[in-house]
Amino acid sequence: MGKKQPDSCGLGPALEVISGKWKALLLWQIHKAPARFGELKRLVPDISEKMLIQQLREMEADGIVHREIFPEVPPRVEYSITEFGVELDNALIPLARWGKQHARRTDRQSPRQAREPASHSL
Repeated sequence: MGKKQPDSCGLGPALEVISGKWKALLLWQIHKAPARFGELKRLVPDISEKMLIQQLREMEADGIVHREIFPEVPPRVEYSITEFGVELDNALIPLARWGKQHARRTDRQSPRQAREPASHSL
């Protein structure tokens, strides 16, 4: 018989799905509208192409985004949010509000974010 796992508040599985610097931001962008790879690269310019590919693959494997290949020449690939992803994105909204409210206190806001107004409201 395996080890009994301690009771969890549920954060472990949630944080595992959105772990890393980019997933929550990518999820937010895809939630606003389905997007192609190039669009996501423009919307999140600081992410490397390699990291974007990796994050999208992990998000697809976790079932929070759907990757659709359109039979066109050249093929078009579009990423959209799944119902599971919408649930996760909605759960992240209070966390995002907290982050905006306390960004200066936690000193986690980048200098660019401090200068630019938020592109979306929560």
